[in-house]
Amino acid sequence: MDGGRRFLRSVKEQLSELFAPALARPAAAFGSAVPANASAPANLLPPLDEPTPERARARERARVAFQRLAAVAAIPGMGAFALAVLFGLTGFTGFVHSGAYDRLIATGGAPRDMIARALGFPISAVTISGQARLQQSEVLAAAQIDARSSLLFVDATAVRDRLIALPLVKAARVLKLYPDHLVINIEEREPAALWQRDGKIKVVAADGMVIDELNDERFLGLPFVVGEDADKRLPEFISLLKDLGDLSARVKAGVLVAGRRWSLTMTNGVEVKLPERDPGAAVATLTRLQREAHILDKDVMSIDLRLPDRVAVRLTEEGLAARAGASARKPVKSGGQT
Repeated sequence: MDGGRRFLRSVKEQLSELFAPALARPAAAFGSAVPANASAPANLLPPLDEPTPERARARERARVAFQRLAAVAAIPGMGAFALAVLFGLTGFTGFVHSGAYDRLIATGGAPRDMIARALGFPISAVTISGQARLQQSEVLAAAQIDARSSLLFVDATAVRDRLIALPLVKAARVLKLYPDHLVINIEEREPAALWQRDGKIKVVAADGMVIDELNDERFLGLPFVVGEDADKRLPEFISLLKDLGDLSARVKAGVLVAGRRWSLTMTNGVEVKLPERDPGAAVATLTRLQREAHILDKDVMSIDLRLPDRVAVRLTEEGLAARAGASARKPVKSGGQT
């Protein structure tokens, strides 16, 4: 370049000097890799001074490519532009390999989001409604929304799918209000009971859907069911609790026996065996016996209500001892003549 930072010669001239020797090289150069003393059939190796059609076509393609490159270089300013692009690509490659690009993405988000925020499409406000047990931070984390996001490139359908993937979320709706407001409405599943199976306790909804494993004290007060497929029979168990009325507070757990019938374990350890068919009628019998005889407050181990026409009660050891003592103290009637 001269003192005015101008190229003394055009890029076209420099490219001509660079490629002209290669284009002017005789066809023998293409065969220079073959030793002079190599022996081969005459019909397989053509004379070196006679170019083959393949070599001719290759030379023609090279000539056309050179002409096109020279034409591009002849455009005013194109040489400087190409040089700037080359330097830019080199700098960007070093920027990526140094790890600075990854740090930029981790801090500012994807390049398109940075551009969208600069153009006035950030997410300045998020309105979340419908959640009762989920925290706002849990919803945003599941939706993958943070300060690096932009409203322009938020995929509302993808956000909805990610929210529905949460076990506690039954339905979700996502609405984008331009330029910077995101609205999220969710419908949570209602935890209805705790289900124990294979030593693990899970929270289940009223429809039997497993929500999550028990890892939160908020769910400790839920009804407790045990057994294979007890989660699928949960609506039936909840109905029995409703029929028990005030006695439902004294039910510690419902055990599904062999996938066929329920047994109620009371808080004082009494087991109430319900029939496979019409357990509601047996529950009505239990409430009547408690109201009339306070049967659950006596020294009994189990109450068997599986037969519709009788009630079988198994006493505890204390109950048996008390019953034996009462029988011994009972006076014996005397009869006959003395």
